[in-house]
Amino acid sequence: MNRPYIEFRKQRDFSSILSDTFGFIRNEFKPFMKAIFNIAGPAILVFMLSLTAYNYVAGDMFNFSSFGEPSFNSGNIFVVLIAVLSYLISGVAAYILSVSSALYYIKSYVDNKGETNLAEIKKNVYKSFWSFLGMSFLKGITLIIATMLCFLPVLYAMVPMAVLFSIYVFETRSSATDAYSKSFNLVNVDFWTAFGSFIVLGIIYYLLGLIFSVPTIIYTLLSSGVFSGEIDPADISSFSADPIIIFLNVLNTFFQFLLNIILVVGGAVIYFHLHEKTTFTGTYDRISEIGKIEE
Repeated sequence: MNRPYIEFRKQRDFSSILSDTFGFIRNEFKPFMKAIFNIAGPAILVFMLSLTAYNYVAGDMFNFSSFGEPSFNSGNIFVVLIAVLSYLISGVAAYILSVSSALYYIKSYVDNKGETNLAEIKKNVYKSFWSFLGMSFLKGITLIIATMLCFLPVLYAMVPMAVLFSIYVFETRSSATDAYSKSFNLVNVDFWTAFGSFIVLGIIYYLLGLIFSVPTIIYTLLSSGVFSGEIDPADISSFSADPIIIFLNVLNTFFQFLLNIILVVGGAVIYFHLHEKTTFTGTYDRISEIGKIEE
């Protein structure tokens, strides 16, 4: 069955950005997710295992009776350090690979008019890993500094950072630093449409994340004795190492990874809207195609 083709290279209004974001995810869900897991799946699996180990090992940090004991001072701190480093490194790798896989899938989709080439996508993802790492660092520093300044600067900074990766992927001649500088100029073409769209997508992402967090919240409240009034501070360490809590936390994090794809696709749709508003390349291409058909 042929899937409807979503034209990315065109100008959109606010509602079209939202509808095309979810339309693309709905139409391409199976091949899209298959490509992402084919490329980023191993890194995501390692991240989930590292998160499990981190949650389990970190439970000892709440066992205050162990402070001062040789077993805690020597072995436990080393194990916790290894767990934290594994968690951070695998988390960054999983994030970069999943985001770049999604964007290069869209690039292949756009370049081939709805068809995709997995081998080409995989090659581009691996080739651009370090550039994505550098841009992720720039993105993180920018948002941290904007947050420290005030509420309004971080709201502004979110928009160029939302299209940063898209500029690098879809403008093949752009380096990581070029993409970073271009992002601030590009969003000014139609800032309020881009801002409003990304805020709404962020709210949808947040609400869906809350829904997936409900089982964890309910189990945490029940098992901690909040409703019965039987909270025992001495049980904090065993509670933090509860296998069910750990499983639910890992599962929730996995769903957060999946939901982040909404923001990635939305960022790409916003990028093409802003780029088309500036260059009209998609419009010119469609006009030339009409001319070829008439001939």
